[in-house]
Amino acid sequence: MRHVRLLCVTLVFTLGCIGPAMAVPAVDVDNGMIFGGQSTKAANASTMTDNLSDLGAVVEVYTATWCESCVYVEHALQEVYEAGHITPYHIHATLSDAFGEEALEQRFRDRYAHLTDYSRSPPGSVFNGTIKKAGKVPDVDVHDNDHDNRVEEFTQLAQRDLGLGVGTTTFSWTPMSATSGTIGWALDIDDSHLENMTLNVAAWIVESAAEDEDGANGQGTYPHIVREMVSLGNKTEGTSTLNLPAAHDGDDLEIHLVYEIMPIIIEPVDDSAEESESKENNTPFLSTVSTAMTVGLAFAFIRKDRRE
Repeated sequence: MRHVRLLCVTLVFTLGCIGPAMAVPAVDVDNGMIFGGQSTKAANASTMTDNLSDLGAVVEVYTATWCESCVYVEHALQEVYEAGHITPYHIHATLSDAFGEEALEQRFRDRYAHLTDYSRSPPGSVFNGTIKKAGKVPDVDVHDNDHDNRVEEFTQLAQRDLGLGVGTTTFSWTPMSATSGTIGWALDIDDSHLENMTLNVAAWIVESAAEDEDGANGQGTYPHIVREMVSLGNKTEGTSTLNLPAAHDGDDLEIHLVYEIMPIIIEPVDDSAEESESKENNTPFLSTVSTAMTVGLAFAFIRKDRRE
């Protein structure tokens, strides 16, 4: 079974590498925005308030332990993270990856996979839910080596303004036990951002780092692993109790507060059902009229026969 999995990974990697390396330009995502990223270790009680304009970019990173191209992307993003520009969230593919979660991978694909031909396989990075960059090749040539090019490009993408304006977010976490706690939030944001939109407040539970010696790309230690995304509702203020998953190893779970503002999708009305019902409702009336006409003609013929 192990050999079959290794063969599948090899085929996926080989197919993904066919053809010359080309820069896939970053594309806009017209599906609302994601922001926040305030966090604390699950074992620590914490409360913090930040201006919306001071938040680093929330970056969802689609990756895998067998993906060699992902290593270049992750290292560049780590450099941008250490500079204070982003908070990275690594979502692992489920194919032959110990850290893959089906629900998380499916969510990523449902939200972003339709954007480019290269989006269904890692690496891919999405900044604040509004800009996606697929692949490892930078789109800009700023320095003499690819690594610096990626850092430069990711920094530029992270610094794009969401236009949230004046506002604050408050995040609190109170551990109740080793596996549970209470999260609190309060979002002060201009109402114009919520018009014709849906607000989803979520707790993203992240494992700071975990070991996997069998990872085919040879990294050994894999950081920023998203374990769960828990919806907390659509209120701008509230509290909720969280039950935490077990860590893959160690005791390094983190609680992150994340906001999603998404457009309200109005489903198209299916008129065919109403037309069919209307026809059915009209049928008895037509049958009644037809019956009356038939009976009238019958009586007319009978009277004619009698006169003759």
